[in-house]
Amino acid sequence: MRFSIQDWFRAAFVMFGVGWGANQFSPMAGVYERDTNLSGAAFAALFGVYAAGLIPALLITGAVADRRGRRWVTIRTAVLSIVATIVLICGPGEVAVMGSARFLAGIASGAAFVAGSAWVKELSAGAAEGAGARRAAIALSAGFGAGPLVSGAVAQWLPLATSAPYFPHLVLMLPAVLLVRRCPDPASTRLGPRTPLPEMVRTRGFLVGVLPWAPWVFGAATTSFVTAAKLASAHAGGLPIAFSGAVAGLTLLTGVLIQPLARRLDSRGAQWPPVVGLLLAGGGFVVTAVLAETAGARYQVALILPAAVLLGAAYGILLVAGLLAVQRLAEPDELASAVAVFYTLIYLGFAAPYLLEVLSGGVDWAPWLIVEAVVTSVTAAVVVVNARVTTARSAPVRHDEVVAAPLSRSVSIDE
Repeated sequence: MRFSIQDWFRAAFVMFGVGWGANQFSPMAGVYERDTNLSGAAFAALFGVYAAGLIPALLITGAVADRRGRRWVTIRTAVLSIVATIVLICGPGEVAVMGSARFLAGIASGAAFVAGSAWVKELSAGAAEGAGARRAAIALSAGFGAGPLVSGAVAQWLPLATSAPYFPHLVLMLPAVLLVRRCPDPASTRLGPRTPLPEMVRTRGFLVGVLPWAPWVFGAATTSFVTAAKLASAHAGGLPIAFSGAVAGLTLLTGVLIQPLARRLDSRGAQWPPVVGLLLAGGGFVVTAVLAETAGARYQVALILPAAVLLGAAYGILLVAGLLAVQRLAEPDELASAVAVFYTLIYLGFAAPYLLEVLSGGVDWAPWLIVEAVVTSVTAAVVVVNARVTTARSAPVRHDEVVAAPLSRSVSIDE
């Protein structure tokens, strides 16, 4: 019997692999500090270099993917992801070399996530409503979670700690590139948008219904595997590298497992996934604040579990909510560009741990974590109010009907 791989899975597998490559670097700070004397500040700066490649790629390649097709972009960025990992292996401790590698990884990530998300959605035509968004979100989240989980374990227990953690990514990406080469591309026959930004960004559904909460997608996740993991690492049993990778893996894989719930919430009303996601994020910030206030206590490390689960669940639900909203709001020939705008916004959340570090002075964490919890709760209230306003505007004259409030492209901010 011939084994057949579904087309959407081929595209999603590339997203998984590129996501793995993007985040495999996260638990390696201790390795580089120990083996190459790379400072913590330099390591943190390399995340900024990654963002410097990522953000322009998100903004540029959305329009390119809408014009040239998803496959054209995805194959080239998958190869670029491989090159980035090879460069990273070749220059441990060399800031210029590692910076080049992280910049290339940022470009590859931005391009692959934008083109891949649109491609998976298009290849999921005929599946249940929302399947494309859910599949893309799962692929991205699983790659982000598995990458640091594996690289952290390899770096902790195997030799060649500055290079061996990256070998699994190379092994993974070779079949990914081969699988996607003959994958059909429904968008390749269409002309892309003529405007720099998709029409979606001018709708009320986006400006009020998505924009205010989008940065909390990664704001929640990074607070877990950067801030909370750092605060609890003193009781990590002498395994700080593996611990950091495990927290990242738990956070992001929780985000994978929770995504079916996001789809069920969406069926009750498009406002409910972001509302629930924001409230979960607020709960996670409160738990992290308690964790920060129990420094030195033996039970402190136990708090990492609820913090990671709550923040990971928030990440997963908000990611699916955003992709579903974008698919509703965007025209078909602007889908990749619209996804690019959303990803650009959610990646702003990567700044959350560093803003916390600056505001807290590295000492007084709890008050600022509580501020985050308050902000997410207020944002959830804004989403609910916007949904009610949208419902009132679209409701028929009869007042005895209850109409669900979709995030619709028909509601313009100019109304």
